[in-house]
Amino acid sequence: MNKTIAVFFGGRSTEHDISIITAISSIIKPLELTKKYTVVPVYITKEGKWFNDKKLKNISLYRSGAIEDFCVKTKPISVVFDGGMILRKSGIKNKDTRVDIAFPAMHGSYGEDGSLIGLLRMAGIPFVGADMQASVVAMDKVLSKQVIQANNIPTPKFISFSKNEFLADRKMAVKKVTNHLKFPVFVKPPHLGSSIGIAKVGNVDELINAIEVASYYDDKILVEESVDNLIEVTVPIIGNETLQPALVERPLSHDEKFFDFDTKYIGGGKKVGGKKMGSQGYSELPADIPDDLCAASLDIAQKAYKAIGCEGISRVDLLIDSKSKIVYFNEINPMPGSLYAHNWRASGVSSIDLVTRLVELAEERFARNQKIETTFSSNFLKQF
Repeated sequence: MNKTIAVFFGGRSTEHDISIITAISSIIKPLELTKKYTVVPVYITKEGKWFNDKKLKNISLYRSGAIEDFCVKTKPISVVFDGGMILRKSGIKNKDTRVDIAFPAMHGSYGEDGSLIGLLRMAGIPFVGADMQASVVAMDKVLSKQVIQANNIPTPKFISFSKNEFLADRKMAVKKVTNHLKFPVFVKPPHLGSSIGIAKVGNVDELINAIEVASYYDDKILVEESVDNLIEVTVPIIGNETLQPALVERPLSHDEKFFDFDTKYIGGGKKVGGKKMGSQGYSELPADIPDDLCAASLDIAQKAYKAIGCEGISRVDLLIDSKSKIVYFNEINPMPGSLYAHNWRASGVSSIDLVTRLVELAEERFARNQKIETTFSSNFLKQF
């Protein structure tokens, strides 16, 4: 019989909608085309309710807004841990679906940040992508930069402080920035992706406003110096112990601004400078940069992937100073939007081959971890 793969998407995250596209277009459809698996969609609402129905594989349900009516009329599923994970539809007769492999397609909070992975670890089933520890580090931009620094990998100068510190003493927070960094700087909520809540600022007034915006989305604030003579590139990677990078890609913005949410996702169909803006903006693929910078980018990306402990798939974003030729780590994304399937196709890996390989990597890691002893027998309780 085919193994059952549950694809988890949606969730209580600002990247809820991006997750839906990733799941349906880049994971569910290719998995079904393999004809090797029974693919079960698990949609998690913004309120945290879980649903499982074959209708959830159809993008028109979400595009039309009918998903809200569906969730009102449909009873959420429950999850049973019984030597694995069972998705239970309650009724006159319960309908149980036992999950063999989990494929998280969750972006941001309560999914990509390790929350869902912790649940899957407790269930004791294979899952695609980074493990819990790596997910936590990757999705905290401050923590990931500290790990990168500890591994002697270049990253732009930065400082961080809590939302409470800022609210308690705004002048002190601003002074902390101006004493250690030079404008322009980027202000970021460290736990979000898709460039949500990020701003580039050039003076103190803009800084205060940007911190206020970032603090709306997060309880911690990251401020980092911009890189001069900037070239932004990104490198998708798959693998556990042995890594396979895709092409070095250069995301481009039509107005010289940083690659924000609107540029990434809202510009579909527009033509700028003779190039068509897709759902992810447009880009040079492969990046039109000198060979030495391309080689350095691949090297730094793989070092960062290893340092943070990623497995399965991730995308490493890099910043290059074209004059000094220094390649800086910017951030790492443990579940890239749409798996960056367009880059993998250009690298010679089809969408079907990509999801198949990711499932194989999940099973490979699971088999490896099964050999690790996690319990210990002792006489400790006998003394009580």
